[in-house]
Amino acid sequence: MGEVNRRRFLERMTALTATAVATPATLGAIANAGSRFPGETRAGSRAAAGRPDELKLPPAGRPQPAELTELTLAEAARLLRDGDVGAVELVEAYLARIGRWDARYQAFNTVVSRDALEAARTADRTRGRAPLTGVPLAIKDNYFTAGVRTTANSFIFEDFVPDFDATSWARLRDAGAILLGKTQMGPLATTAASTPTGERTTANAWAPHHDDVSPGGSSSGSATAVAARMAASSTGTQTGGSITNPSNAQGLTGIKPTMGRVSLHGILPLTYTRDHPGPLARDAVDAALMLQIMAGPDPADPRSLGLPPVPDYLGAVREDAGALTHPERGGAVRIGVLPGFLDEPEPPEDPAPDPDPDIDRIGSSFPRRERTQAAYRREVATVEARRRMLATLEEMGAEIVALDFPTHWEALTSFNFNNVRLPERSEIFLEHLRDDVRKFGVSLAPWINGLLLPAAEYVRGSRARLVLLREVLDEVFARCDLVTQTAPFPFDMVGLPLIGFPIGFETGSTGYPRPIGGMFGAEPYAEHHLLAVIAAYQRATDWHLRRPADPGELRPAEGNGGGPRGGAGGSAGRDRSPGRYDLFDVMERGE
Repeated sequence: MGEVNRRRFLERMTALTATAVATPATLGAIANAGSRFPGETRAGSRAAAGRPDELKLPPAGRPQPAELTELTLAEAARLLRDGDVGAVELVEAYLARIGRWDARYQAFNTVVSRDALEAARTADRTRGRAPLTGVPLAIKDNYFTAGVRTTANSFIFEDFVPDFDATSWARLRDAGAILLGKTQMGPLATTAASTPTGERTTANAWAPHHDDVSPGGSSSGSATAVAARMAASSTGTQTGGSITNPSNAQGLTGIKPTMGRVSLHGILPLTYTRDHPGPLARDAVDAALMLQIMAGPDPADPRSLGLPPVPDYLGAVREDAGALTHPERGGAVRIGVLPGFLDEPEPPEDPAPDPDPDIDRIGSSFPRRERTQAAYRREVATVEARRRMLATLEEMGAEIVALDFPTHWEALTSFNFNNVRLPERSEIFLEHLRDDVRKFGVSLAPWINGLLLPAAEYVRGSRARLVLLREVLDEVFARCDLVTQTAPFPFDMVGLPLIGFPIGFETGSTGYPRPIGGMFGAEPYAEHHLLAVIAAYQRATDWHLRRPADPGELRPAEGNGGGPRGGAGGSAGRDRSPGRYDLFDVMERGE
């Protein structure tokens, strides 16, 4: 089955690449953003999903926590179904945390308190049996939500109120979920969360007073909302790491499914051949529950049609599911380790004592030498966490396989080839680029770059992506079932599934706990393998159970990781434009 799926997926990606020019007709042109996109329909209903109204929820795995907001998604769903917790009670608990702390976290740009409470009262009154009845969720602000503003943190969509729901949100809603609000994101899904003019918004839940600790992007608000216990789970989109990176940064489990497994219909597009909707959750069980509902064919998104049937994700994460035995091949699950995954970082050289005049002019909230040293300490801790993670999985019965890179890996995953996606985003937004480029704010540059990239380069890059996909399928997954990744971009380029999950913590970079994340990729349509292995790993570890302290329990200047949000850095730092992304964020973090 794996070999058949690999060949079928390669054929699909070849066809998808050849037909990417059809995106405006397929997903709806966005020239008229103030109303329904031309050609779009209400295809996001439960009928499109074709799923049963009730799923078998996982059994309880621990005693009920004292605070309702500490319940996982699956725990809350079970208690609501059994009548042990009321939907109003649960929604009020989340709204109380949002009201108390979101001024600091800035995870949400819209909170629909009245509508959420009304939906909760209806859930309590009707006692519905849908699997998520009464469970509060946060939805990324590029998902259409009928009657609720959908802005993508952009000037272009600042007044856009859709009149239908994105397919994946419609499925969650029809499963009983309650919308708490829309989450902050990078403008048009291009950076970590900021305003269209580049002012930082969302804080990392583990470092709410520190600008220099990234929340991950672009699904920043979705990650912070879940990590800070202001939502049970959330949704994100990934074109270049925007589910797995925030999950790694904030101790969550986020899964980017195979291209087309979750419908893109009703989600503001960025790059048709790379956009992947998916969940950000507290653990693999919650991620499985979210994905079970979100996934499936949708006539409004041709990418989702003709795929293998959606697997039983919830069955894969059961404790008795034999997670570290391959479900089709038999024998131990093989985890491939690519070169460099366990390499110790080189100690950084001290910078020259006199600051570079350009650096001094630009400014930074965290002196460059301290940034470099902090990054080095974090890299050392990350390598050690990776070793422990692999050792744990091997002790549990997995087979660890040392791999070589595919033949042309270095060239085909380079910056230049990664950027061939840019003309796709420029074409989708061409009318807005002609109308007023100022509407793109801080994220304008990639749209201009997309306009300037020659057609020959786009065609070359598209062909190169297919070569990369073929080499990954033939040279990597011929020898393993899952493979380690240190960055999401290669698997984002070729549409293969990825999961980000917590594997440890470190304090050396900042003086306070920060999560360390791991990332595994799999072959096409193998999200159930990823979820099964990570669920087993989480039954053997407790990294996913740890939660960040509330902002009131942390001193703004605690640790040596920079100054408070909106202020200057440490005593050696220089004043900066408060809360703005600067050149260092681009150079050193890619944000």
